[in-house]
Amino acid sequence: MLKVQSLAKTFELSMTGQMKIRPFRDLSFEVGRGQFLGIAGPSGIGKSSILKCVYRTYLPTAGSILYDSELYGELDLAQATERQIVHLRRAEISYVTQFLKVIPRIPALDVVAERLLLRGATMEEARVQAQDMLQRLNIPQDLWSAFPATFSGGEQQRVNLARALIARPRLLILDEPTASLDHDTTLKVLQLLNEMKEQGTTMIGVFHDWDVMGRVADDILDLRIWQASQNAAETEQIPAAR
Repeated sequence: MLKVQSLAKTFELSMTGQMKIRPFRDLSFEVGRGQFLGIAGPSGIGKSSILKCVYRTYLPTAGSILYDSELYGELDLAQATERQIVHLRRAEISYVTQFLKVIPRIPALDVVAERLLLRGATMEEARVQAQDMLQRLNIPQDLWSAFPATFSGGEQQRVNLARALIARPRLLILDEPTASLDHDTTLKVLQLLNEMKEQGTTMIGVFHDWDVMGRVADDILDLRIWQASQNAAETEQIPAAR
């Protein structure tokens, strides 16, 4: 479903005299249909940057991101047009960050239902499914008509998850989705994610808790190990001093 080859990203900080930061380079991995790849590593190693390259929030500096889409067949997300990316995000790719960003003064129920409306569902159908998803994620019914901006951090994150999961995407990207959730809600999220995997959703994500990630991930890419192997390979290529 997803094949990343020789991916690299470079950031240039002009305020520091064109200082360049390369969180990763020559990174390759594959994720099969209905599989979950977890990405692990310390802060600053590039986990979120990898996810943003796949979602195309960031444009990779080098490499390819081959995605088997329904709309376009196999498509390199690194080379896709902005129109193609917009269509894919609307139809088959969802991204969950740690922060909820929505239009103010829209009730939580309609925030979640919107994803289904974009796919042609009626308002009644979308709201029924949104109610079910909010209920599964422990959002009290008296909050469904309230504005998410007034919610606690954990409640906002549950709305954020509901909005992404209700669309049943082909590719789901998760950046610390359970960081602000309590234990019981985290277990519900893991249950939903495992259900979606069984239905064929492919996932790639970062979790702050290795134990939580281990309950849903089929494989884990540890960037510390990958970085060490890259450094070792580079060292071997340096000629020995005479």
